[in-house]
Amino acid sequence: MGKIRSAIGEFAYEIYGHRLVSALPQNELPKHVGVILDGNRRWAADQGSSTAHGHRVGGEKIAEFLGWCEELSIEVVTLWLLSTDNLSRNQTELSALLKIIDETVQDLAQTKRWRINPVGALNMLPVEIAESLKSVQVATEKIPGILVNVAIGYGGRREVVDAVKSLMQEHASAGTSLEELANVIDVEHIADHLYTKGQPDPDLVIRTSGEQRLSGFLLWQSAHSEFYFEEAYWPNFRKIDFLRALRSYAARHRRYGI
Repeated sequence: MGKIRSAIGEFAYEIYGHRLVSALPQNELPKHVGVILDGNRRWAADQGSSTAHGHRVGGEKIAEFLGWCEELSIEVVTLWLLSTDNLSRNQTELSALLKIIDETVQDLAQTKRWRINPVGALNMLPVEIAESLKSVQVATEKIPGILVNVAIGYGGRREVVDAVKSLMQEHASAGTSLEELANVIDVEHIADHLYTKGQPDPDLVIRTSGEQRLSGFLLWQSAHSEFYFEEAYWPNFRKIDFLRALRSYAARHRRYGI
Protein backbone atom coordinates (compact mmCIF):
# COMPACT_ATOMS: atom_id res chain seq x y z
CA MET A 1 0.00 0.00 0.00
CA GLY A 2 2.86 2.34 0.88
CA LYS A 3 4.53 1.75 -2.48
CA ILE A 4 1.29 2.53 -4.31
CA ARG A 5 0.88 5.79 -2.40
CA SER A 6 4.48 6.68 -3.15
CA ALA A 7 4.01 5.98 -6.87
CA ILE A 8 0.83 8.06 -6.94
CA GLY A 9 2.61 10.88 -5.17
CA GLU A 10 5.50 10.81 -7.64
CA PHE A 11 3.09 10.79 -10.57
CA ALA A 12 1.16 13.78 -9.17
CA TYR A 13 4.44 15.58 -8.53
CA GLU A 14 5.53 15.01 -12.13
CA ILE A 15 2.21 16.23 -13.52
CA TYR A 16 2.38 19.34 -11.35
CA GLY A 17 5.92 19.99 -12.58
CA HIS A 18 4.85 19.74 -16.22
CA ARG A 19 2.03 22.20 -15.56
CA LEU A 20 4.40 24.66 -13.98
CA VAL A 21 6.83 24.43 -16.90
CA SER A 22 4.10 24.86 -19.50
CA ALA A 23 2.79 27.93 -17.67
CA LEU A 24 6.17 29.67 -17.59
CA PRO A 25 6.53 32.43 -20.21
CA GLN A 26 9.76 31.46 -21.97
CA ASN A 27 10.57 35.02 -22.97
CA GLU A 28 10.42 36.16 -19.33
CA LEU A 29 12.74 33.63 -17.76
CA PRO A 30 16.07 34.72 -16.27
CA LYS A 31 19.25 34.36 -18.30
CA HIS A 32 21.49 34.42 -15.25
CA VAL A 33 20.54 32.77 -11.96
CA GLY A 34 22.61 33.06 -8.80
CA VAL A 35 22.14 30.58 -5.97
CA ILE A 36 23.27 30.70 -2.34
CA LEU A 37 23.42 26.99 -1.55
CA ASP A 38 22.55 27.23 2.12
CA GLY A 39 21.48 24.63 4.66
CA ASN A 40 23.81 21.66 4.16
CA ARG A 41 24.95 21.63 7.77
CA ARG A 42 21.46 22.02 9.24
CA TRP A 43 20.13 19.33 6.90
CA ALA A 44 22.85 16.98 8.11
CA ALA A 45 22.05 17.79 11.75
CA ASP A 46 18.37 16.99 11.16
CA GLN A 47 19.41 13.68 9.61
CA GLY A 48 21.70 12.87 12.51
CA SER A 49 24.63 12.65 10.10
CA SER A 50 27.96 14.43 9.80
CA THR A 51 28.50 17.91 8.40
CA ALA A 52 30.70 16.37 5.71
CA HIS A 53 27.84 14.13 4.62
CA GLY A 54 25.58 17.17 4.32
CA HIS A 55 28.09 18.93 2.11
CA ARG A 56 28.50 15.84 -0.08
CA VAL A 57 24.75 15.51 -0.58
CA GLY A 58 24.57 19.23 -1.32
CA GLY A 59 27.36 18.80 -3.86
CA GLU A 60 25.49 15.98 -5.58
CA LYS A 61 22.42 18.20 -5.90
CA ILE A 62 24.32 20.69 -8.09
CA ALA A 63 24.45 18.55 -11.24
CA GLU A 64 20.73 17.87 -10.93
CA PHE A 65 20.05 21.59 -10.56
CA LEU A 66 22.17 22.44 -13.61
CA GLY A 67 20.15 19.90 -15.57
CA TRP A 68 16.97 21.81 -14.70
CA CYS A 69 18.64 25.02 -15.87
CA GLU A 70 19.58 23.37 -19.16
CA GLU A 71 15.99 22.35 -19.77
CA LEU A 72 14.90 25.98 -19.36
CA SER A 73 17.71 27.50 -21.48
CA ILE A 74 19.25 29.44 -18.63
CA GLU A 75 22.63 30.64 -19.87
CA VAL A 76 24.62 31.55 -16.75
CA VAL A 77 24.48 30.11 -13.23
CA THR A 78 26.51 31.36 -10.28
CA LEU A 79 26.75 29.03 -7.28
CA TRP A 80 28.12 30.24 -3.94
CA LEU A 81 29.96 27.27 -2.48
CA LEU A 82 32.33 28.91 0.02
CA SER A 83 32.57 32.44 1.39
CA THR A 84 35.69 34.26 2.53
CA ASP A 85 34.19 34.14 6.05
CA ASN A 86 34.13 30.33 5.82
CA LEU A 87 37.91 30.36 5.41
CA SER A 88 38.24 31.20 9.11
CA ARG A 89 36.50 27.98 10.19
CA ASN A 90 38.19 25.24 12.17
CA GLN A 91 41.00 24.03 9.91
CA THR A 92 40.00 20.39 10.14
CA GLU A 93 36.45 21.17 9.06
CA LEU A 94 37.67 23.60 6.39
CA SER A 95 40.07 21.07 4.89
CA ALA A 96 37.31 18.48 4.65
CA LEU A 97 34.94 21.02 3.08
CA LEU A 98 37.52 22.18 0.53
CA LYS A 99 38.17 18.58 -0.46
CA ILE A 100 34.45 17.98 -1.00
CA ILE A 101 34.14 21.20 -3.02
CA ASP A 102 37.12 20.28 -5.18
CA GLU A 103 35.71 16.79 -5.80
CA THR A 104 32.31 18.28 -6.64
CA VAL A 105 33.78 20.72 -9.16
CA GLN A 106 35.90 17.97 -10.71
CA ASP A 107 32.79 15.78 -11.06
CA LEU A 108 30.93 18.63 -12.78
CA ALA A 109 33.82 19.03 -15.20
CA GLN A 110 33.87 15.31 -15.95
CA THR A 111 30.36 15.49 -17.36
CA LYS A 112 31.70 17.76 -20.14
CA ARG A 113 28.33 19.55 -20.22
CA TRP A 114 29.18 22.91 -18.67
CA ARG A 115 31.85 25.60 -18.67
CA ILE A 116 33.16 25.83 -15.13
CA ASN A 117 34.46 29.25 -14.10
CA PRO A 118 35.88 29.57 -10.56
CA VAL A 119 35.32 33.04 -9.10
CA GLY A 120 36.63 34.35 -5.82
CA ALA A 121 39.88 35.12 -4.07
CA LEU A 122 41.61 31.94 -5.20
CA ASN A 123 44.88 33.24 -3.74
CA MET A 124 43.34 32.74 -0.28
CA LEU A 125 42.83 29.02 -0.91
CA PRO A 126 45.42 26.27 -0.43
CA VAL A 127 47.68 26.18 -3.49
CA GLU A 128 46.65 22.67 -4.55
CA ILE A 129 42.95 23.56 -4.44
CA ALA A 130 43.47 26.79 -6.38
CA GLU A 131 45.50 24.97 -9.05
CA SER A 132 42.87 22.24 -9.31
CA LEU A 133 40.13 24.83 -9.88
CA LYS A 134 42.19 26.64 -12.50
CA SER A 135 42.77 23.37 -14.36
CA VAL A 136 39.02 22.74 -14.47
CA GLN A 137 38.47 26.18 -15.94
CA VAL A 138 40.97 25.51 -18.72
CA ALA A 139 39.61 22.04 -19.42
CA THR A 140 36.01 23.20 -19.83
CA GLU A 141 36.37 26.70 -21.33
CA LYS A 142 35.39 25.61 -24.85
CA ILE A 143 32.39 23.49 -23.91
CA PRO A 144 29.23 25.00 -25.47
CA GLY A 145 27.06 24.64 -22.39
CA ILE A 146 25.87 26.73 -19.47
CA LEU A 147 28.52 28.99 -17.98
CA VAL A 148 28.75 27.91 -14.34
CA ASN A 149 30.49 30.30 -11.98
CA VAL A 150 31.54 28.43 -8.85
CA ALA A 151 32.12 31.06 -6.16
CA ILE A 152 34.77 29.67 -3.82
CA GLY A 153 36.56 31.86 -1.31
CA TYR A 154 34.12 34.51 -2.42
CA GLY A 155 33.01 37.68 -0.66
CA GLY A 156 31.15 40.56 -2.27
CA ARG A 157 33.17 43.27 -0.52
CA ARG A 158 36.41 41.47 -1.31
CA GLU A 159 35.41 41.31 -4.98
CA VAL A 160 34.85 45.07 -5.17
CA VAL A 161 38.18 45.73 -3.44
CA ASP A 162 39.96 43.36 -5.83
CA ALA A 163 38.28 45.06 -8.80
CA VAL A 164 39.44 48.51 -7.66
CA LYS A 165 42.96 47.22 -7.06
CA SER A 166 43.06 45.64 -10.51
CA LEU A 167 41.79 48.86 -12.08
CA MET A 168 44.42 50.95 -10.29
CA GLN A 169 47.22 48.57 -11.21
CA GLU A 170 46.13 48.62 -14.85
CA HIS A 171 46.19 52.41 -14.98
CA ALA A 172 49.43 52.65 -13.02
CA SER A 173 51.07 50.43 -15.63
CA ALA A 174 49.80 52.79 -18.32
CA GLY A 175 51.22 55.81 -16.50
CA THR A 176 47.88 57.25 -15.38
CA SER A 177 48.12 59.38 -12.24
CA LEU A 178 45.68 58.91 -9.33
CA GLU A 179 44.25 62.34 -10.03
CA GLU A 180 43.65 61.48 -13.68
CA LEU A 181 42.07 58.18 -12.71
CA ALA A 182 39.79 59.85 -10.15
CA ASN A 183 38.51 62.17 -12.88
CA VAL A 184 37.52 59.38 -15.27
CA ILE A 185 36.62 56.36 -13.11
CA ASP A 186 32.99 55.25 -13.37
CA VAL A 187 30.73 52.25 -12.77
CA GLU A 188 31.71 50.51 -15.99
CA HIS A 189 35.42 50.76 -15.20
CA ILE A 190 34.89 48.82 -11.97
CA ALA A 191 32.45 46.35 -13.56
CA ASP A 192 35.12 45.50 -16.13
CA HIS A 193 37.37 44.25 -13.34
CA LEU A 194 34.91 42.13 -11.36
CA TYR A 195 35.28 38.34 -11.18
CA THR A 196 32.28 38.09 -13.53
CA LYS A 197 33.46 40.70 -16.03
CA GLY A 198 31.84 40.35 -19.44
CA GLN A 199 28.87 38.42 -18.05
CA PRO A 200 25.29 39.65 -17.65
CA ASP A 201 24.29 40.57 -14.11
CA PRO A 202 22.08 38.00 -12.34
CA ASP A 203 18.38 38.40 -13.07
CA LEU A 204 17.35 36.17 -10.17
CA VAL A 205 19.13 35.29 -6.93
CA ILE A 206 17.83 32.33 -4.92
CA ARG A 207 18.78 31.51 -1.35
CA THR A 208 17.75 28.24 0.25
CA SER A 209 17.31 27.36 3.95
CA GLY A 210 14.88 30.15 4.86
CA GLU A 211 17.53 32.79 5.54
CA GLN A 212 16.48 36.12 4.05
CA ARG A 213 19.71 37.96 3.41
CA LEU A 214 22.37 38.01 0.68
CA SER A 215 25.41 38.02 2.98
CA GLY A 216 27.34 39.92 0.33
CA PHE A 217 26.68 37.52 -2.54
CA LEU A 218 27.23 39.27 -5.89
CA LEU A 219 27.09 42.53 -3.97
CA TRP A 220 27.80 44.71 -7.00
CA GLN A 221 26.07 42.65 -9.67
CA SER A 222 22.77 42.14 -7.82
CA ALA A 223 21.84 45.82 -7.65
CA HIS A 224 18.81 45.22 -9.89
CA SER A 225 18.32 41.48 -9.33
CA GLU A 226 15.10 39.88 -8.13
CA PHE A 227 15.41 37.80 -4.95
CA TYR A 228 13.67 34.58 -3.96
CA PHE A 229 14.05 33.00 -0.53
CA GLU A 230 13.23 29.30 -0.27
CA GLU A 231 12.52 27.55 3.03
CA ALA A 232 13.98 24.18 2.01
CA TYR A 233 17.58 23.36 2.83
CA TRP A 234 19.73 23.00 -0.28
CA PRO A 235 19.88 19.15 -0.21
CA ASN A 236 16.05 19.12 -0.15
CA PHE A 237 15.65 21.71 -2.92
CA ARG A 238 13.38 20.18 -5.58
CA LYS A 239 12.68 20.98 -9.19
CA ILE A 240 9.21 22.09 -8.10
CA ASP A 241 10.82 24.62 -5.75
CA PHE A 242 12.95 25.94 -8.60
CA LEU A 243 9.98 26.22 -10.92
CA ARG A 244 8.05 28.12 -8.28
CA ALA A 245 10.96 30.53 -7.97
CA LEU A 246 10.91 31.05 -11.73
CA ARG A 247 7.14 31.51 -11.68
CA SER A 248 7.51 34.19 -9.01
CA TYR A 249 10.24 35.89 -11.03
CA ALA A 250 8.20 35.86 -14.26
CA ALA A 251 5.24 37.43 -12.47
CA ARG A 252 7.23 40.44 -11.29
CA HIS A 253 7.50 43.76 -13.07
CA ARG A 254 11.20 44.56 -13.15
CA ARG A 255 11.93 48.27 -12.81
CA TYR A 256 15.76 48.15 -12.68
CA GLY A 257 15.85 50.77 -9.96
CA ILE A 258 13.64 53.24 -11.80
